[in-house]
Amino acid sequence: MNSASTLLSIKNMEIDFPSRDGHGRVTAVKDLNLDLAQGEIGCLLGSSGCGKSTVLRAICGFEPLKTGEIALRDKMVSSQSVHVAPNQRRVGMVFQDFALFPHLTVLQNIAFGLKDLPAQKRSSVAMEWLKRVSLSDKAQAYPHELSGGQQQRVALARAMAPEPDLILLDEPFSSLDIELRERLASEMRDILKANNITALLVTHDQYEAFAIADKVGVMSGGQVIQWDIPYELYHKPVNRYVADFIGRGVFIKGIVQSNNKVKIELGELELERDHSKDIGKEIDVLLRADDIQHDDNSPMQAEVVRKTFRGADFLYTLKLSSGTEIYAFVPSHHDHAIGEKIGIQLGIDHIVTFQD
Repeated sequence: MNSASTLLSIKNMEIDFPSRDGHGRVTAVKDLNLDLAQGEIGCLLGSSGCGKSTVLRAICGFEPLKTGEIALRDKMVSSQSVHVAPNQRRVGMVFQDFALFPHLTVLQNIAFGLKDLPAQKRSSVAMEWLKRVSLSDKAQAYPHELSGGQQQRVALARAMAPEPDLILLDEPFSSLDIELRERLASEMRDILKANNITALLVTHDQYEAFAIADKVGVMSGGQVIQWDIPYELYHKPVNRYVADFIGRGVFIKGIVQSNNKVKIELGELELERDHSKDIGKEIDVLLRADDIQHDDNSPMQAEVVRKTFRGADFLYTLKLSSGTEIYAFVPSHHDHAIGEKIGIQLGIDHIVTFQD
């Protein structure tokens, strides 16, 4: 039995489709499990084709399950023998393109989903939700008169106005400018949290996922590999795929030492668990861009191979003397030329290692 606070529960979900050649079927989602508590924001994060949008469609009721089950507030809505109609699930949806009606005002767009209410009540409820997303001054505007971020807030208000149990968001920031996405993700999180809305979104952008979600599931090949809080995903990835997918980093070779340290090209690092049985063995050490610090006085040198200006900092690609390339975030007032050698040092607080 689920906890009383569990709003969405997915158990052992599998979904398949007919293959393109018409012979057999292809598995899109495999043995997927996750729980979302009331008021929690979850995110399925993965590259295109990993199955994340299929999961949303199944929760909505648009995709049948091959095996497993979906429950909302402890009520079964999908299984091999149960299928509650989409309009009976109390699930709201925000689409990639926001799907606003261009011929209706902002207020009319929000009121559209409130057909069960009397006409006068519809308008007042819609206006209340416009206030909650800080757009009450745009009630009589049309969608084309709004910015992308404002359109997004209207779409969110329209989805929330009928007070569904769950809001689903399908790549909600993909049509917006890159520099706006993180800020708007934070704004959306504030709105959802202020209204105690439970939500699940899908995205391919980890920075969006971290800006909005309480729990993130990294997906690959139709499976959730790790469902966790963002901090744990970053610092305690369960396998190489998650470690490689989250953050900007590289694996470099290290040799386990007798003092429970690992020796890499840049020095020795303290291992966090007992490796006394692995002395002399080779392991892979994950070095992310924030593990490398720029230090003009350091005798350790690396050559600048590439650099990307990010405003407050540069993302440098640096080549070590062995030819191995690593990443480093460096404050943007340290503007070094391609080919220049700069001093670096290790600044690792938490070491992530993997053995074959």
